[in-house]
Amino acid sequence: MASSAAVWGATSVSSAGRGAMARLLLLCAASGLLLAAVAAIPPPEEAARMARYVLHSCDWGALATLSAQEGLRGRPFANIFSLSDGPPGPCGGSGVPYLYLTDMEISVQDLEVNSNASLTVSLAQTPYCRKHRYDPQNPLCAHIIFVGSIVKVNDSEAGLAKKALFSRHPEMESWPKDHNWFFAKFNITNIWVLDYFGGLKIVTPEEYYSVKP
Repeated sequence: MASSAAVWGATSVSSAGRGAMARLLLLCAASGLLLAAVAAIPPPEEAARMARYVLHSCDWGALATLSAQEGLRGRPFANIFSLSDGPPGPCGGSGVPYLYLTDMEISVQDLEVNSNASLTVSLAQTPYCRKHRYDPQNPLCAHIIFVGSIVKVNDSEAGLAKKALFSRHPEMESWPKDHNWFFAKFNITNIWVLDYFGGLKIVTPEEYYSVKP
């Protein structure tokens, strides 16, 4: 009997183990599907979602201003800036491009004269285009062009901007305090999406902010 009991006990443990393993595999499969859904790029016909997706996937962009510098006055001047629309992850962000700026920066000096600017972000900076071997100029390596102006955020929005930026760019917290850094945002007025063949698509700010990322 003892031997039978021992065998029964071993069989019970084995069945329990198989059940636990099955549940674990099911959980892993569900998690994989969830991650795949989160990571899936929006289809080309959903241009507003694409714009939100690309911005949230990017940590930096090319900001173009009209130069106020001597010898370049009035000419386009592009510069790279770190940005964030919210902490990284599947939640999709706010859609608002936040920046951390100082008056000592040459492009910010341009903005003090004329706050109008354009901002370009591209999936070329993400693993997506590298994985598919898309050249940055290939339309399938989606990029978004925002036009608008740079404005300082008010006190009620500063906490949101700080969380968005410092969660992606922790080095910012240690930047020199005597540079008088401030939080700003890109106030979007026009949006162009290039994510497929056939030319640019126009998305309104209303469409952009109302869509679920």
